[in-house]
Amino acid sequence: AALGRPGYITLDRSSALGSPASRTLPAMRVRAHAALARLFEAAAARGERPWVDCARSYGLSEEFVGEFLRARGVRPDEVVVSSKWGYTYVADGKVELGEGEPHEVKDHSVRNFLKQVEETAHHLGEYITLYQVHSATFDSGALTDPALHAALAATRASRGWALGVSVSGPSQPAVLRAALRLRDDRTGAPLFDSVQCTFNVMEQAAGEALKEAREMGVDVVVKEALANGRALRAEGVRKAADKLGVGADQVALGCVLAMGFQARVLSGAVTGEQLVENFGAYEVAERLKEKPEILAEVMEGCLMDSEEYWSQRSALAWN
Repeated sequence: AALGRPGYITLDRSSALGSPASRTLPAMRVRAHAALARLFEAAAARGERPWVDCARSYGLSEEFVGEFLRARGVRPDEVVVSSKWGYTYVADGKVELGEGEPHEVKDHSVRNFLKQVEETAHHLGEYITLYQVHSATFDSGALTDPALHAALAATRASRGWALGVSVSGPSQPAVLRAALRLRDDRTGAPLFDSVQCTFNVMEQAAGEALKEAREMGVDVVVKEALANGRALRAEGVRKAADKLGVGADQVALGCVLAMGFQARVLSGAVTGEQLVENFGAYEVAERLKEKPEILAEVMEGCLMDSEEYWSQRSALAWN
């Protein structure tokens, strides 16, 4: 989301990426490859496999990642790559569009799934670990279409990819629980192996549903843990950062890592420097577990009403 396309809704992208005019697709490819190189270095230092999250609608994210991995001769068992289907990127490398023009178009039909799964396979096929429905909602059809569910299950069986579902919006908890009830008709097993959800110090509504998912043995991935940059400006986060002597990003990410549902947290970093700084959140999470009063102070002090949170998010401009 952060590097596969020149524009996104994260606050103040120009401070890290320069002006929109400078963010040509070749320039974004160079930036993406540089960030990936730092990710592999940082993960190797921790003795862990790096995780990269893409989507068909994240511009050229799948292409950039596939190029990088193959050029470096990375084996599939040396990296975890997830991607998502369900949106099509239509902004053609532009940051600013005309009034009412979308950057991406949503389509959760079987036809679109079958088209996009082949596109993902072309760019990343041997590396894909997890393939996710992108932002399922009650009205998108993704939760109620048996033909789609059968196609998803067939893809898991034929390609060996785990299946996931990502959710967004104020109805996240209900959509998440509905997705977790779906079953593979052939095996009776849960249809989804993983869930990806927005959770951060400001938007905490899905916390209980994520705990339920974890208790079911479903993998939990958290997106937008920095609330598109808004969490870095939250007074509670900044106070805790001063108290602990760390960066605001490390506090915001650390709070999510300290939650009981044990999420894999996507950082959203756009530079190697940001990425390395974000890795400090692991240590901060452990400190917060040892000082639960600070964790509680941040979570309680930054909490927003879910409807208000998503209303503000929808007003963020692509930049």
